[in-house]
Amino acid sequence: MSSLAPRADSDDEAQILNAVDRFLERDVEPVAHDLEHADEWPADIVAKMTELGLFGATISAEYGGLGLSASTYTKIVERVSAVWMSVSGIFNSHLIMAAAVEKYGTEEQKRKWLPKFAAGELRGGIALTEPDCGTDLQAIRTRADRDGDHYVVNGAKTWISNSIMGHVLAVLVKTNPDAEPRHRGMSLLLIEKGEGFNVSRKLEKLGYKGIDSGEFTLEDCKVPAENLIGGEEGRGLQHILGGLALGRINVAARGVGVARAALDKSISYTQIRQTFGQPICQHQAIQIKLAEMATRVEAGRLLLE
Repeated sequence: MSSLAPRADSDDEAQILNAVDRFLERDVEPVAHDLEHADEWPADIVAKMTELGLFGATISAEYGGLGLSASTYTKIVERVSAVWMSVSGIFNSHLIMAAAVEKYGTEEQKRKWLPKFAAGELRGGIALTEPDCGTDLQAIRTRADRDGDHYVVNGAKTWISNSIMGHVLAVLVKTNPDAEPRHRGMSLLLIEKGEGFNVSRKLEKLGYKGIDSGEFTLEDCKVPAENLIGGEEGRGLQHILGGLALGRINVAARGVGVARAALDKSISYTQIRQTFGQPICQHQAIQIKLAEMATRVEAGRLLLE
C-alpha cells in the first residue's frame, strides 16, 4: 500500500499535498537541474513516486488507487510542475491509459490491469501519434487483424511518452481500415512489450527531458483479444478521447505550476539585483510587472478549481 493511501481514505487533502511537497523538496529539487541537463531518466524519483502512490492517484480505491478528485490531482500536478515539469508527465501519461481502462474497460479488464497500474507494477502511457499522423487521429495506419483469440498488429508510432521505460501502452489501431466514418474502424488495445514490439529509438528534445519520448514499431505483434479495451471494436477513438480529458487537466495545471515557479524566481531576483542604490523590487515599474504576473498566475490557478 502506498504511503499516501491512508490519507486518501481520510480525504485529508492538506496531508496529501504536504507529503508531495516533502517529496519534491527532498527528492526532486536537488537533482532536477542536473538530470534534465543530462537527459537522464529519473529512476530514483520514479521509485519514490511509486511509493507515494502517484501512479494510482486518480484510479478508484476499489482497484487499489488513491481515488483522488480532479481538484486534488490538479494541485499535485501544479506543485510537481513548479519543481520539475517532466516528472508530472511520467505519471500523467500513465494515468490517461488507466482512465481509458477504468471508464470503458470490461470489469475483467479493470480487475486485471488497474491494480497493477495503481501499484506502479506496470507503468505506461498512450500511443496515438504516427510518423505521418499527428492531430488527425483518424488517419492512423497501425493495423490490428483478428486471428482467433489474438490480434496481429503491424505499424509504427512516434513521439510516445513512456514508450522506452514503460511496460505497457494503450495503442490506437485500425481494426477495420475500410470503415466509414473512419473512426468506426478504430480500436484501443493494451499492448505489453514483448515479441514484435520493437523500440527503435529515443527522440531528442530541447526540454521536457525527464520523461522519455520514443519511437517504436509493431511487427506481427500478437496481442490477446481480451486486451481490446471495452471488448468491442470500433470504439477506440471515443475511448482515448475520454482518457485524454485527464491529460487536458494535467496540461492546465502544469502551466500554472511553471508560471508560479517563474513568478517566485522573478521575485527572488528582484530582491538581490540592485540599481540606483536599491533592490529593483523597490522600483514601481518592477512592482507593477510583478503584480501583473501574480494576478495572471492566481487567475490561472482559480480556473483549475
